[in-house]
Amino acid sequence: MSPVNSLPNRPLTVAVLGASGAVGQELLQLLEERCFPVGELRLLASARSAGQICQWNGKTIKVQEVCETSFQGVDLVLASAGGSVSRQWRQAIVAAGAVMVDNSSAFRMEDGVPLVVPEVNPQAALDHSGVIANPNCTTILLTLVLAPLAARRSMRRVVVSTYQSASGAGARAMEELKDLSRIVLEGGSPSSEVLPHSLAFNLFLHNSPLQANSYCEEEMKMVNETRKIMALPGLKFTATCVRVPVLRAHSEAVNVEFDEPFPVSEARELLDAAPGVQLFEDPVSNRFPMPTDVTGRDPVVVGRIRQDISEEKALEFWLCGDQIRKGAALNAIQIAELLLPAA
Repeated sequence: MSPVNSLPNRPLTVAVLGASGAVGQELLQLLEERCFPVGELRLLASARSAGQICQWNGKTIKVQEVCETSFQGVDLVLASAGGSVSRQWRQAIVAAGAVMVDNSSAFRMEDGVPLVVPEVNPQAALDHSGVIANPNCTTILLTLVLAPLAARRSMRRVVVSTYQSASGAGARAMEELKDLSRIVLEGGSPSSEVLPHSLAFNLFLHNSPLQANSYCEEEMKMVNETRKIMALPGLKFTATCVRVPVLRAHSEAVNVEFDEPFPVSEARELLDAAPGVQLFEDPVSNRFPMPTDVTGRDPVVVGRIRQDISEEKALEFWLCGDQIRKGAALNAIQIAELLLPAA
């Protein structure tokens, strides 16, 4: 590993930008759980959240309003405050000599910025210029499962339908889902303020802006990011993204076509051994992965692997993963761990 692109071999000064949000809180938990070498922790957020108190690793830390001097002396910035905030503070972070692992979509498709899922393309993290992008949550979960299959047989086409939880829209959307569900159960009429429609006992197509090709932004993130991470720029890929009334775990129904037939037994064996993936199938009980199986857990759980009856070279499968954890915070910290000096 190049010394320029490594983190120092000492306890680190780590800043969490967006510390008060759902992903920011998960980052704090994981830094402690994984014994990341933190010497000093700075919690940064907007003026609205400044002054909040967080407990971390036996310490009481106050959230500070981010400003020009916030990154002086910082080694690592874990950013999860949205694309506009990341773009605003990028130069200050890089100028301070810190590495930013950014959870927004701001830099994912930028040339020269690695887009990394550590189990899939860890080597990409070492070729950074101060910024490493954390992929979209649905992309992270998907590529964990696609990568071991693509390593065995050439992949021609991917068709995905997502079932995305409220957590993808942030902590306020999660609370709104709880509140509006109570209103519906009490016989009232829900009115959403965070999301464009009530998610209580409802679902709707993803509300990110529609693009000129009639795909929404979320769908095109999956297309473009998967191609970049897996170094398959010509991969045929189509997605339909749906928001569903689940709190924090995403699910995906996936159809993958290869250049040749792919035995189901072989796919199961590969996925059962894949890092970050757990195989779960109980066909006798008709029991396969569910969002409640993965909430608060690290692995992406895959099951219902079967031959596509309409195409002999295609497989179908279903996966679930915690959107806040592996779909965001855990992946970011795993990226930072790739930059730590070897023990």
